Amino acid sequence: MKVEICSFSNRKIYPGKGKLYVRGDSKVFRFLGSKPESLFHQRKNPRKIAWTVLYRRMHKKGISEEAAKKRTRRTVKHQRGVVGASLDLINARRNQKPEVREAARKEHLTKSKETKKARAAERKANRAAAGANAQMSRQQAKGAVRGGPKA
Repeated sequence: MKVEICSFSNRKIYPGKGKLYVRGDSKVFRFLGSKPESLFHQRKNPRKIAWTVLYRRMHKKGISEEAAKKRTRRTVKHQRGVVGASLDLINARRNQKPEVREAARKEHLTKSKETKKARAAERKANRAAAGANAQMSRQQAKGAVRGGPKA
């Protein structure tokens, strides 16, 4: 037994029932009866007509007995190590006393400041040496132009 589905209401059409409508572009529409056919030709929207399957599906009617309310999954938090540190190292740092952490932080800051100062002093010395070399080469070039041999 071949059971068709109504093109308008989405209800089942049993053999020997319903109407068949073939549009000019050869598209076939099957209707349960004259009521859905008439509404289809009036270009009514089946989602707005209360007795159609589409309306009931859209407005969540009659699905309570089919399936109970779905359970939502709760996210479970896991602790794991990061690329630079393992989990026990992270926990050890977390459980560290604030005073110890503050002292380590200050020590790191002083080290970084010292290295920065040393780098700045080195750059200054390099610039001074480069400036002196440039000055000497300029003076030599001037002297060569002034006292050079006449052609």
